[in-house]
Amino acid sequence: MAQIENDVFQNQNRSNWVRVRTLASIRWIAVLGQVAAVLAAIFVFRLDLETGFIAVVIGLSVLLNVVSYFIYPENRRLSENEANLMIGFDLAQLGLLLFLTGGLSNPFALLLLAPVTIASTLLPLRSTLILGATTLAIVTLLRFTSLPIMTASGFPLMLPDLFVFGFWVSLVIGVIFVGIYARQVTQETLSMSEALVATQMALAREQKLTDLGGVVAAAAHELGTPLATIKLVSSELLDELGDNEELKEDALLIREQADRCRDILRSMGRAGKEDQLLRQAPIETVIQEACEPHLHRGKLVQVKIQTPAEGNQRQPDIFRHPEIIHGIRNFVQNAVDFSQSTVLVAISWTDEFITVDIGDDGPGFPSSVLHRIGEPFVRRRRTEETNAKRPGYEGMGLGMFIAKTLLERSGATLSFVNGPSQAKPKMGRGAIVTVNWPRSSIEASKVTARGALGDNTLIT
Repeated sequence: MAQIENDVFQNQNRSNWVRVRTLASIRWIAVLGQVAAVLAAIFVFRLDLETGFIAVVIGLSVLLNVVSYFIYPENRRLSENEANLMIGFDLAQLGLLLFLTGGLSNPFALLLLAPVTIASTLLPLRSTLILGATTLAIVTLLRFTSLPIMTASGFPLMLPDLFVFGFWVSLVIGVIFVGIYARQVTQETLSMSEALVATQMALAREQKLTDLGGVVAAAAHELGTPLATIKLVSSELLDELGDNEELKEDALLIREQADRCRDILRSMGRAGKEDQLLRQAPIETVIQEACEPHLHRGKLVQVKIQTPAEGNQRQPDIFRHPEIIHGIRNFVQNAVDFSQSTVLVAISWTDEFITVDIGDDGPGFPSSVLHRIGEPFVRRRRTEETNAKRPGYEGMGLGMFIAKTLLERSGATLSFVNGPSQAKPKMGRGAIVTVNWPRSSIEASKVTARGALGDNTLIT
């Protein structure tokens, strides 16, 4: 699990997601809008503007775009510093244009929010704070100084001080609020996206392990007959060779190596089979398989069957889906990590549902994260003092999310509580995870569960 998390998070520089051409295209749109606004002010509203300085400022944006087209390749993506410079230039250019066209009396001052929004969704926190502070400085400067817009008759177009002050306050609040809001939403979206990628990686890894076990098991099954034949023939040769010690040693070596091949294939094939029969198994067998990696970690892991008092008491057969095995395995790992001595995995069923409860005798889930369990990046279940109980484990909070997502993908619903629970009095005093499936979602059909299954299929 730690390897999966490291693979997902080793490259998180989000500024590298945006191409230079993307920002250049947006800048072209801004230039066209600025030119159109200036022309309308001059020829439609007959306003007297500093057209020479305004043309120079707009021309700087045009020049930057032209230079970027020649300097950078078409698919060049921005580094953090380059993104800072690009967005900072746009911010300064817009601030200078507003200074030349009335400052906060110009309604287009609202556009100062655009660079801050882009920075908060694209750049790291440090860069976002720098650009946000720069925006606030520009807004404050425009509050006190700017060149007025003059009418054709020579009168300045100026808003009352109260309106200018109110506009300044609204822009300051807007910069702060929009920056925080956009960044928070982006972080939530990215966290979920990255966690889902990790989930897919975990499922693919589990599927590969299952397929590998199936290949080995099929090889062991197919090679079983010729190995048995070799062993039988070598035993007969031993009886017939009599006093020929040299040949007897060779025959004995052949029999020993045949036994060794059989044992190797048997041990390698324990994790999985491609037999049609073992694509499904009793629920207890599947849960035991999920718990197996954690049975020898110094904690007692008990798997118990709670047979229903009424209804169908026969243990249901379920499909050995990788989602189920990997999800249950993650929750068992978490329970073993935090338990004092014992982890209990209880299996029960009714005519409609199959339920697996995983409980431990540890400290339980902290109340501060109990309502957030299953979200990505809940980094710790207790404070740093629990790190000593998990030596070498550097999880980033994805384990619970991955397990929950995989099990929900198989049709399960999950709940998380702390014991002792009135509903689960025998599950212990620590954390309790309840996984509940409708039988129809994971149970093998009654026709195939114990009946004839046909020939085994080739592993592809």
